Amino acid sequence: MARAPVMAAGGIVLRRGSPPLIAIVRQRKRNEWVLPKGKLDDGETPKEAAHREVLEETGHEVAIHEFLGTLVYQSGGRSKVVHFWRMEVSGGPVRKLMNDIKAVDWVTLDEALARLSREYERTFLTQIGPIALAAAGLAPASAPTPVSEPALPLASDDIDAALQTLTPAEAASVDESRHGLLQKVKAWLRGEA
Repeated sequence: MARAPVMAAGGIVLRRGSPPLIAIVRQRKRNEWVLPKGKLDDGETPKEAAHREVLEETGHEVAIHEFLGTLVYQSGGRSKVVHFWRMEVSGGPVRKLMNDIKAVDWVTLDEALARLSREYERTFLTQIGPIALAAAGLAPASAPTPVSEPALPLASDDIDAALQTLTPAEAASVDESRHGLLQKVKAWLRGEA
């Protein structure tokens, strides 16, 4: 009989600046650099767990914004399902890091992609990182800002315009994610999820 998947949640945690930075954390046990995330506690919603885990693993209080997507991978012989939200910090740390985490580092998107230890997290961040930056009104690290037009913050409903800068393969991946998310939301609204 298949074991139930492990449910977890986390964040793509941004710090505004020039350039904008993303939080990655170093696990004490495996000495790996990963995105901040963790398992849901009993009775906790994924969004509540994402907030708690990011606070524990980065030491920073965050503002939670839109849902970015779900990452599913195998861990210890079980599927692990991790829901991610875009989050932003505005100040310094408000608490010590949890014991499982030995460091938090704030790096550019490109540096995060180079440093993350797990291929599936690099692939996820490659797809979602530019979307998170665009949703925050921050230009992706790899996309130059046009000189003739000032860069304006994007509202949530302007994300489609930002997606026009993606390659056809990236756009197809985003469309797949959007369709899957739409199906999940519809199921949730019908009380099926």
